[in-house]
Amino acid sequence: MTRFSSNLGFLWTELTLPDAIRAAATAKFEAVECHWPYDTDPVFIKSALDETGLPMLSMNTVRGGGNGLSALTGREIEARAAIDQAVDYAVEIGAHNIHIMAGFASGEAAHEAFLSNLRYALARVAGHGISLLIEPLNQFDAPGYFLQTADQAAEIIAEINDPNLKLMFDCYHLQIMQGDLLRLLQAMLPIIGHIQIAAVPSRAEPDEGYLDYRQILKHIEAIGYKGYIGAEYHPCRTTDAGLGWREAVT
Repeated sequence: MTRFSSNLGFLWTELTLPDAIRAAATAKFEAVECHWPYDTDPVFIKSALDETGLPMLSMNTVRGGGNGLSALTGREIEARAAIDQAVDYAVEIGAHNIHIMAGFASGEAAHEAFLSNLRYALARVAGHGISLLIEPLNQFDAPGYFLQTADQAAEIIAEINDPNLKLMFDCYHLQIMQGDLLRLLQAMLPIIGHIQIAAVPSRAEPDEGYLDYRQILKHIEAIGYKGYIGAEYHPCRTTDAGLGWREAVT
């Protein structure tokens, strides 16, 4: 049975993050995830999570003026400070994963910087029960982002060779960049740490656009994925007004 997680980076953004967690629980989501929670005292996040019983699946390292820092040469000190910040916060709230944002970069030097910072991050989360995620972003929404395809992510994960480093498989981004999602999901399943969905091309509720999420979610279940499905979309109106998509795709 599909279990949905609410991405509070896009949903209920008019509320404080603790209240958005409570709204997700009221709306019967089974988990939450967020982008950058750092402006909120982690005590309040932990309290809302404990109150609702929802797990916090993931959070991101800071953007650092762009879309992350970890693949940027010459900014290793900032990148590792961002990793330290994320790990400390994740430990306080009990987050399961940290998405290490790569930033706008390219080339071999950026690749090596990313590997180095990922190794640093893996050492920092050791013993905390936290895994790391890396996520390819499409080149229309994030032109110049270092990590662009699932295949590139798979090569990095193989090179690092640590079971705590996984792929964030965002169906929206990867449909735009690669397509053929059913085969891609099957191929990447051993390294997938989390899956996210949104309509293509609008990035709105998943029951519109040209992706048939009813078929995709059945396929995800059939190939043996056991995790949550993250709802990371921009609501067309209010979050609450659009929640009927869950019945439409399951």
